[in-house]
Amino acid sequence: MSSNWTAVAMIFVGLFMIGGVFSFAKQGIKAGAVVLGVGAALAITAGVLWW
Repeated sequence: MSSNWTAVAMIFVGLFMIGGVFSFAKQGIKAGAVVLGVGAALAITAGVLWW
């Protein structure tokens, strides 16, 4: 059961980081958006694989 909570937390972090990608892109911070995009993809992938 605890592994499912970890997976949910990782997916939540990934979705939160996607919001940061949109925010950084709106502000014109392209490098930050790319870094957050990669982090978000890794977090969501980790959450799905952990499930």
